[in-house]
Amino acid sequence: MSAPTPHPGRWAALFVIALAQLMVVLDATIVNIALPQAQAHLVISDADRQWVVTAYTLAFGGLLLLGGRIADYWGRKRTFVVGALGFALASALGGLAQDAIMLFAARGLQGIFGALLAPAGLALLTVLFTEPGERAKAFSVFGAIAGGGSAVGLVLGGVLTEYADWRWCLLVNIPISVVAVALALVFVPESRADGDTRYDVPGAVAVTAGLVALVYGFTRAGEDGWSSAWALGSFGVAVVLLVAFVAIEARSTHPLVPLALLVQRDRGGAYLFSTLVGAGLLGAFLFLTFYFQIVLGYTPLEAGLASLPVTGGVLVAAGLASRLMPRIGPCR
Repeated sequence: MSAPTPHPGRWAALFVIALAQLMVVLDATIVNIALPQAQAHLVISDADRQWVVTAYTLAFGGLLLLGGRIADYWGRKRTFVVGALGFALASALGGLAQDAIMLFAARGLQGIFGALLAPAGLALLTVLFTEPGERAKAFSVFGAIAGGGSAVGLVLGGVLTEYADWRWCLLVNIPISVVAVALALVFVPESRADGDTRYDVPGAVAVTAGLVALVYGFTRAGEDGWSSAWALGSFGVAVVLLVAFVAIEARSTHPLVPLALLVQRDRGGAYLFSTLVGAGLLGAFLFLTFYFQIVLGYTPLEAGLASLPVTGGVLVAAGLASRLMPRIGPCR
């Protein structure tokens, strides 16, 4: 059987997908630099300010697997376009936010639409690039965007906050989304997967709501104390929802996360390690932003540049890991 003919517009499609991926990744850090200004302008409390970051990451991470499954069976191009348009609308809502709740809601919507956009783009790359050598190049570009996007976000956030306004850290996504959608309609082909099209919506809702309740519990504990009714109640709801998620995944015929993967030492350990590293990096960027600007008195641009060594270390470590893993294996 002959190999499938590569799509003639695949390299143009790669540019479109990389552009959208850059937007999704840089939004995890671009708002960090603007956070002190946004907090002062919208009168956000110290305990609540972390929701500007966590509302995005929780929605994105909690719904990412569901977004990938939706893209496979609803249509990868369609999901990509809807995700990009929704991301633009959510960014506009955040850029025009008049209070903290409006900003938090916009960031959550960004995460939801990002959870559609990112896996759809990744799936499109898999379909478009069928030749191993070309696929490796395409995924290298995708990985470089994912790794470098945080650095771009730090610098761009500093420039926009210092020389324009903190709102442009959100509004800048609108022209990027419009360009990505326009090019996607021309260069990206539609594709779908065959098979079971059922979605594990209860599992996605349970895990996302459980994580939100857990973070809210920590927020209330920071404001009212660990013994407050709101904190204890939120922790209790979080435990119930996360236990329900495990029960749903154990019984589901199409689970978001097959539990058998988590008990495998290699994969389970990798998932746990990735979770801890991600949590550490997000927390570090959040507190570094306030340390640089509030304690040391740096300008937003100086704070963004001062944060770059963290991203540089991540990129260097990722490059070394990609070279060492084929030689020594993942678990030695």
